[in-house]
Amino acid sequence: MSRESSVIIGAGPAGLTAAYELGKRGITSTVLEASDQVGGISKTVSYRGYRFDIGGHRFFSKVPLINELWNEILGEEFLLRPRISRIYYDQHFFDYPLKPMNALAGLGPLESFLIGLSYIKAKFFHIHNEKTFEQWVSNRFGYRLYNIFFKTYTEKVWGIPCSEISADWAAQRIKNLSLKQAVRNALFGAKHGIDGSTLTSLIEQFHYPRFGPGMMWERCRSLIESQGSRTVQRVKVQRIQHRHGQVDCASGRSASGELLEYDGRHFVSTMPLRELVQALDPLPPDEVLKAAQGLRYRDYLTVVLVVDRESVFPDNWLYVHSPEVKLGRIQNYKNWSPYMVPDPSRTSLGLEYFLWDKDEEWSWPQERLIELGIRECAQIGLIDPREVKDGTVVRMEKAYPVYDQTYQDSVAIIRRYLETFSNLQTIGRNGLHRYNNQDHSMLTGVYAAGNILGERHDVWSVNVEKEYHEEERVTQPNAGDRLVPTRVSVSVGEAIQESENAMIEVAFAKLDPLALGVAVGVVSGLGIFMASAILLLRSGPVVGPMLSLLGNYLIGFEVTWMGAVIGLFEGGILGLAVGALAAGLRNWALTVYAKIVRRREERDNRRHLLDKI
Repeated sequence: MSRESSVIIGAGPAGLTAAYELGKRGITSTVLEASDQVGGISKTVSYRGYRFDIGGHRFFSKVPLINELWNEILGEEFLLRPRISRIYYDQHFFDYPLKPMNALAGLGPLESFLIGLSYIKAKFFHIHNEKTFEQWVSNRFGYRLYNIFFKTYTEKVWGIPCSEISADWAAQRIKNLSLKQAVRNALFGAKHGIDGSTLTSLIEQFHYPRFGPGMMWERCRSLIESQGSRTVQRVKVQRIQHRHGQVDCASGRSASGELLEYDGRHFVSTMPLRELVQALDPLPPDEVLKAAQGLRYRDYLTVVLVVDRESVFPDNWLYVHSPEVKLGRIQNYKNWSPYMVPDPSRTSLGLEYFLWDKDEEWSWPQERLIELGIRECAQIGLIDPREVKDGTVVRMEKAYPVYDQTYQDSVAIIRRYLETFSNLQTIGRNGLHRYNNQDHSMLTGVYAAGNILGERHDVWSVNVEKEYHEEERVTQPNAGDRLVPTRVSVSVGEAIQESENAMIEVAFAKLDPLALGVAVGVVSGLGIFMASAILLLRSGPVVGPMLSLLGNYLIGFEVTWMGAVIGLFEGGILGLAVGALAAGLRNWALTVYAKIVRRREERDNRRHLLDKI
């Protein structure tokens, strides 16, 4: 193997991690980067001393290997930061994660009542074979809550209806979060920490580099160069020559227009799959080209405003769900790290807009975009336009690979073709067309480096396994061992049995007693309160004689304003108990019935055993 044997296309987290891992084993690389800055979407941009991310990048991972790499590269430059984020909707700020009293105050009793009914309906009329984001979220939260807190924001981000977004997006990003889990965390608290002990969506603190995530990747580039590798910036790869199942050369033009060629024995690409396929020379079959053309990418720009105020809001970021503004999310960089602003008396805000490159806003001049940002930020009541002292705009093309209804088939076709090359691997967010977090992208870089060194890793397996998302399964390692997620091998018989058990679990899905209890409790308590309030407002010689009969079951209840409050709380508690009991009894009955079905199936299998030999 020659000393400089690897060519890595793209100096984002995945590409730089691959080069760093190779360098530690004595293998140098050439890393080609199209822009003038390393880090990809994880870079930190500086404008007159104000630093800002391309979106916020929290540093936490369930993979010990990645946590080890972060500390190895950046050392003591990490800050431990609290996570504070809220949702802005209908002129109210809602805490996220959910806090029941805050949500009730913002939504009002009637809307909360209707959300409870919608959730109960979703539990009893479950949509099977979830295909879309809308179906996935509605099953877990109820359609009404989906419509309020998920639909508008998600459609801002992706620019297509939720009914056209694959359920894979929700399964990957929201993971095992549901209304029951949100309520459970709100009522009983979640485990705190950055070690993967809580849900990714609910983590309450995280590590963050002192001067932003780009600090990590600038440091990584320096370490790579000290290993003997090199990073060549402002070279956009346009052509990848191959023959007989091997890539020979990657070529592109420098900023001055000079044609540059890079030979190597191994090639690793983080290019968007669509661009990679179109750059291959000779071109792949028409089926592969068509599949590549079918992949879509969402573009992104940030309008940065420098506000002459020490504190604008306490959050790291805000989700803007209100449909009257195009703004999708607001980052408060000072609250990520106080070192992100040069003047502590001022605040820098990042107003995030999600666009297609064909949208008119994408080509607007900077001044017009800043005017839009100021207007919309003032419209939702965060700033006074006169407080804005400066601003700039940063664009990021192909920031998000789109999970539409056809992307899986397209990626599968491209993957099968690329696997015919013996010395080409694709990694990272765009290289796999997968909405990876930073740690996922880094892990694909580690795997790719391992494969070059003779190991056998499936790069495509990263960020697809349920266990990876939901829990970290740790065995007792030998001293110094690095832990990485591995697949569990099972026999054919075990696999068949697991498949049958999974089918039975789907057919006899259980209700969560806590979630159903809370939903029934909310509906019951608010129902009694609202019924009492309506009768009291109507008044009359005798108020609510029929409703007063509830006093036989609820201690102290009568049709008065004080009685309505008593009915709210006692009805809620009684509803909680009834809902939980009903769910428990239903689950018990279904468990018994499922066992009967399973035993009947086992008996039939034994009866026809000879037919299977």
